[in-house]
Amino acid sequence: METSEAYDTIIAQCRDLFSRKMKDYGAAWRILRLPSLTDQIYIKAQRIRSLQEQQERKIDESEHGEFIGIINYSIMALIQLELGVSEMPDMALQAALEHYDKEAAETKSLMEAKNHDYGEAWRDMRVASLTDLILQKLLRVKQIEDNDGQVEVSEGVDANYRDMINYAVFALILMEEKESEA
Repeated sequence: METSEAYDTIIAQCRDLFSRKMKDYGAAWRILRLPSLTDQIYIKAQRIRSLQEQQERKIDESEHGEFIGIINYSIMALIQLELGVSEMPDMALQAALEHYDKEAAETKSLMEAKNHDYGEAWRDMRVASLTDLILQKLLRVKQIEDNDGQVEVSEGVDANYRDMINYAVFALILMEEKESEA
């Protein structure tokens, strides 16, 4: 499947889960500050790395769900960056989905630009390498957050969240392509 179509399929899966969770929990995530969202993404990425390194699993959940979590928490972080943190859940489902779609579209545009310049080099990468890149981006975001958002020559946290989304989408595409070959 072409990258753009595969990307849209993954984002649609993520959006569906986001929507269903919004129906269950409402917009409780709106109270989360950026470092809390970053830490949630970090937990997901660390779990993926552990699953990749360990033979035994005590919880029957796959890397797939954790990558979806990385995508959705990163989109939540981008929404929080734009709107600010709320003291209470203050967003209806339709408004949340509109923000979700806006951030997903901007992130896909970034992917398409980088994919053009890099020639889809990610297709030759391992899922474990994409996981490591996500963890590296998380450590960068944590450092920027610890520096009160100040950077001298680096991209801000928004670019790092977008890169994490794209790496997670690439990992899911690679995993699904591998599963379909088996």
